[in-house]
Amino acid sequence: MSSIDTATGCDAPEEISKERVHDIFSAIAKKYERFNAISSFGAYRIWLAELVQRSPVTSESRVLDLAGGTGDVSFAIARAKHPAHIQCTDLVSEMLDVARDHYRRGRANDTTIDFEVVDAQNIPYPDNSYDVVTVAYGIRNMPDRKRALFEMLRVLKPGGTLVCLEFSTPPNPVWRSLYGFYLKHLIPFWGGLITGDRKGFVYLSQSIKAFPRQEALARMFEEVGFERVEWTNCTGGIAAVHAARKPRF
Repeated sequence: MSSIDTATGCDAPEEISKERVHDIFSAIAKKYERFNAISSFGAYRIWLAELVQRSPVTSESRVLDLAGGTGDVSFAIARAKHPAHIQCTDLVSEMLDVARDHYRRGRANDTTIDFEVVDAQNIPYPDNSYDVVTVAYGIRNMPDRKRALFEMLRVLKPGGTLVCLEFSTPPNPVWRSLYGFYLKHLIPFWGGLITGDRKGFVYLSQSIKAFPRQEALARMFEEVGFERVEWTNCTGGIAAVHAARKPRF
C-alpha cells in the first residue's frame, strides 16, 4: 500500500492528509450542510437519491456508512429503506456530533443508527459483517485509498455491495471547463463566505481536481477484488455513483 497527499495525488506520508482533513472538517462541521446545499445549488440531493437507489438495502440489511459526516447518507437510507441497523462512522468526531443531534431529533424515522469515530483505512469491525457499505465524498480524502477499499471489501459479506458517491470529471470538454472554473473560483468563495474557512475549500477544490476519473476509480475497485463495478454520472459527471460487489466465493 502507498499513501498520497490528497490535495495533489503525489506520494506523501498519510499523516499530512489525515491531519488536514481532520482540522478542516472539525472546524466547519456545524456549517457543512449549509455549504453543501448552497454550493451545489441543491443538486447534492439528486446525487444522494442516486446513491440510495443504487444501494440494495432491505429491512434485514446491516449497513456501514463510512465517512458518514453529519449523517446525510445514513438518514436518507433509513427513511427510504428502513434497514435493520446502520453504523454511521467518520474520522471527525465533530461531524458525528451534528449527526447525533439529528438522530435525537428523529431524522432516522425509528431506524437504529449507532455512531462511532472510525478511520476507514483501519475499520474496527469483523470480516463479513455488513450487507452494504456506503461512502460519500470520503475516498477522495483518504491518503491510502487501496487500503481503505481492501478494508471495505473485508467487512462486506460475500455478495455484499459497496456504493460510493464522489465528485468526478465531466466527460464533455465544455462542461468540464466550466466546472474547472467553478472549482477554482466559486468553491473557495462560497466556502469562505459560509464557514469563514476559505483555505479549507481551496483544499476541497484541489482534492477534486486531483481525484481519479470515473474509469480509473472503477479499476481501483477491481484491483482490490471487487467485481461487477458500474457507475452512473450525475449532473453531467460532476459527481458519479459507483457500485461494486464482493464476490460470493
